[in-house]
Amino acid sequence: MSKEEKITNNIKVPNKDLETLRINFPHCFDKDGNFQLEKFKANLTEKEINFSTESYGLDWLGKSYARLLASDPATTLLKADETHNSKPENANSENLLIKGDNLEVLKHLANAYYEQVKMIYIDPPYNTGSDGFVYNDDRKFTAKELQNLIGVDAEKAKRILDFTQSKSNSHSAWLTFMYPRLYIAKQLLNDEGVIFVSIDDSEITQLRMLLDEVFGEENFVAELPTIMNLKGNNDEFGFAGTHEYTVVYSKNKNNALLNQFNVNDDDLEDWTEDEVGFYKQGANLKSTGTNAPREKRPNLYYPIFIDSNDTVYVSDDDTPPKEFIGELITLFPITNEQEMSWRWSKDKVKNEPNNIIVSRNGNIGIYKKQRPTLGDLPSKKPKTIFYKPEYSSGNGTAQIKNLLGDKYFSNPKPAELIKDLITVGSNSDDLILDFFAGSGTTADSIFQLNVENFGKRNFILVQLPELIDAKKDKSAYDFVKNELKAEPTIFEITKERLLRAAKKINTELDSKIEKLKKELQTEETKLEIKNLEKLKTQNGFKIFETTPIWEDYNFEAEQFDSSQTLFDAGKLTEEDLKALLVTWKTYDGIALTQDLESIDLSGYTAYYSNSKLYLMHKGFSTDNLKSLLEKIDTDKKFNPTSIICFGYHFESKNLRELSENVKSYANKKNIDIDFITRC
Repeated sequence: MSKEEKITNNIKVPNKDLETLRINFPHCFDKDGNFQLEKFKANLTEKEINFSTESYGLDWLGKSYARLLASDPATTLLKADETHNSKPENANSENLLIKGDNLEVLKHLANAYYEQVKMIYIDPPYNTGSDGFVYNDDRKFTAKELQNLIGVDAEKAKRILDFTQSKSNSHSAWLTFMYPRLYIAKQLLNDEGVIFVSIDDSEITQLRMLLDEVFGEENFVAELPTIMNLKGNNDEFGFAGTHEYTVVYSKNKNNALLNQFNVNDDDLEDWTEDEVGFYKQGANLKSTGTNAPREKRPNLYYPIFIDSNDTVYVSDDDTPPKEFIGELITLFPITNEQEMSWRWSKDKVKNEPNNIIVSRNGNIGIYKKQRPTLGDLPSKKPKTIFYKPEYSSGNGTAQIKNLLGDKYFSNPKPAELIKDLITVGSNSDDLILDFFAGSGTTADSIFQLNVENFGKRNFILVQLPELIDAKKDKSAYDFVKNELKAEPTIFEITKERLLRAAKKINTELDSKIEKLKKELQTEETKLEIKNLEKLKTQNGFKIFETTPIWEDYNFEAEQFDSSQTLFDAGKLTEEDLKALLVTWKTYDGIALTQDLESIDLSGYTAYYSNSKLYLMHKGFSTDNLKSLLEKIDTDKKFNPTSIICFGYHFESKNLRELSENVKSYANKKNIDIDFITRC
């Protein structure tokens, strides 16, 4: 099959909800592809679903514009930092640091990382009035264009453009800034995923309502007051402020998986150990609540027999055991003379006697043994007041200073806080996203956690190359310009934090390895050395950045003909083509960290991965076509289902020849191949 795509100027976030509607309700779309809401509602009777005539929600000036930004095409390409990425410590890394506007980056990631992220942590602008947040938007719409795009009247279109172009820091501006980023971020979370957002009083109310809107009120998990300054900030009015907030939402609360903390030595005194492992007394096996009465759960009303040795018995016919030790007590689930029910069935009682505690403290009772949920050690749920002395914002500042020589960031989050959030929100081999990377604490925390528990967590960090003000932040400006020899932007400090954090950890790992090598080499020692060596390979990261799509690059023809377009493809360099290839492969669902394989087709280099073959260069000939078809037939590992051509580098007759031959060729593997022309 052959098709043409104008893809480079149309990179959008996929609308999976709309795709679901098309699959399940195709009759609710007209011939032009428009969704017919009334027809859809007519298919659902009021008995099946309640159509509420009243609703409660968040509205603000710019909401329709924010929705447009979430679906508007990206205006950039993605480019690899090949020098950095080719270094041995980075070449095989699955970690990413991406330079660019995070809204643009999220759009680029939407296909390749759709539902691949387990946890998101962000520390966005708080909009305090003094934190420097202003709404910046380089999209240029006229009021008339905006009217047509988002369906508002002329007066409202003008008001929206006024605040988007006036560097506003109003609540509406902040919500317009945050909505499209959160909307796309949700698409990246997997079904068990969670998002943690740091915020303070300035926007906590708006953030909660915004997250309700994006994630659904039913997926709210917690709003955690997070103690950052136990002494209190006496500059605040009325009360000395001690805390910020960490707001937690899930992608799907029914499927969300949150971990617990390992208990410390003091808490361990509350636990006992048996042949299975640690336990402590849990819930009473007698049910409580509205569904507990016998009449509602008659099968769970039965006698349990307990002998003097605290052995528990049940029988199918409710008769006592014939053999037991000492006195036998019969226990029914009765509370205040009311017949209730047990939490467990007879079979569960029979099969899990090692998970029952018999208590003789006063009246005899039976309880469930509460077992750890994290491996072999006891654990505890995090409390809704998030506090440790290590969470102090001063610790975050000290950590930056120790690594970089000066603080350079205002109130950076301490690694201990982020490590605890990551522990709760992810498992040891998950992918974590932070698209307000700032000082890079999230990546540093992941490096540290992986070493502490031999984990394999990976990260994607995104940071805007925001210019550092030479007057307001002179020390940071001088550090980047003079010491790092780079353009003075926040991104360069983020990058340097990651480099130094990785170097510090690897130095510590080298020290441990050398110490172990001097010891007697047992199998256990050899394995530990091997694991430590493996950890060193996880502390690299690859760098990509967004770069503007080329000037005059605009293709609107219905039938592609390179001779009729206004764009001069001759000015494109090899670096430009590489950026285009990175952008396309990511759009096609191939991870940024996954390299394309170079394929030699009789002197013509093509690029291959995930059953997709890219033909980017000029000079594709009949001989190259023969080589391609032969390789499809003979190479077991080469099975392209899509062949994608950069249209500007092929003459129209070559495209037709390629397309017709690919379509008509009966390859020996019976692969159905799409032939796609892109520009």
